Amino acid sequence: MTQLSERILAHAAGLPEGTPVSAKSLLHLGNRAAVDQALSRLAARGRLIRASRGIYLHPVVSRFGTRPPSVEQTVRAVAARNGEIIASNGAAAANALGLTTQVPVRPVYLTSGRSRNMQLGKQVVELRHAPRWQLVLADRPAGEAVRALAWLGPEKAEAALRTLKRKMPPGTFGELVAAAPQLPTWLAQHVGKVAHG
Repeated sequence: MTQLSERILAHAAGLPEGTPVSAKSLLHLGNRAAVDQALSRLAARGRLIRASRGIYLHPVVSRFGTRPPSVEQTVRAVAARNGEIIASNGAAAANALGLTTQVPVRPVYLTSGRSRNMQLGKQVVELRHAPRWQLVLADRPAGEAVRALAWLGPEKAEAALRTLKRKMPPGTFGELVAAAPQLPTWLAQHVGKVAHG
């Protein structure tokens, strides 16, 4: 293994789990062509995971073997690195809030960035571009409610909102009501009706 490859591995190993590494973030170690080539070789040897074009991850090594970083931590790190909002999709949010028993088969996240897939070992994580209103209050329980309601659709939204009003702390439901002006008309009407009904 070349000195550059060793330095890249040492750098990647020193980062928190799931932090993406790209050639651009490693230019302090060597020129672009050499870094690109070293990353490609490290991925081919299984020392790094190629998550998507130009994005690599350091695998987690434990006494039980080697595994890809956790989906949740990787998604969080990618969001921070790219300055985009990434949140769980509506089906996962509805399941977490107890509005459905359906469990998504594979991880799908909504993003303010472009739609794309990431490969974490054998698992494919889909990042799907979503309208801004679905990413309102992204990291808050009220934001989960917005995405769950969007997934359930206009026909089931009112019944789901009544359930959420009973189950959620008043402050959280208040956040959802306060976000109503940012929501599409059909959803804002249901929120208003349930909040004041």
